[in-house]
Amino acid sequence: MHPYPHLYSASAAAGPDGTVAVTAPGLPEITTAPPPEFDGPGGIWSPEALLCAALADCFILTFRALAKGSKFEWLGLTCRVEGVLDRADGVTQFTRYNTYATLEVAPGSDVAKARALLERSEHKCLVSNSVRGTRSLVAEVVGAT
Repeated sequence: MHPYPHLYSASAAAGPDGTVAVTAPGLPEITTAPPPEFDGPGGIWSPEALLCAALADCFILTFRALAKGSKFEWLGLTCRVEGVLDRADGVTQFTRYNTYATLEVAPGSDVAKARALLERSEHKCLVSNSVRGTRSLVAEVVGAT
């Protein structure tokens, strides 16, 4: 890992109507639009969906690093984040993030260790730690089928 601080950069460009082109150095362009809740077209990434995706992605990447450091073997991890957008203190903002994670492990795996790693991942995720709003984790550990 590189020493802190790290710098990340992204840009966006758009005209008066239509989609927004989101870019970052060395990455493919992402096209976005408002979500249907804000009269957007739907079926396209929105800033709200990207935020929830960043939280889910960071959770999995954090778990991967923690599991590797703990020498914990696992088979697969799915994560879904629901962000609740509401009015609080006169401002529209995300007030809650619910993370739903399902970890698949081999039969005979240490389920307590798996749960502890999932909980640590929620607490250590740098993106989650950078947003306001309460957070909850619903974690499930399942054996391989």
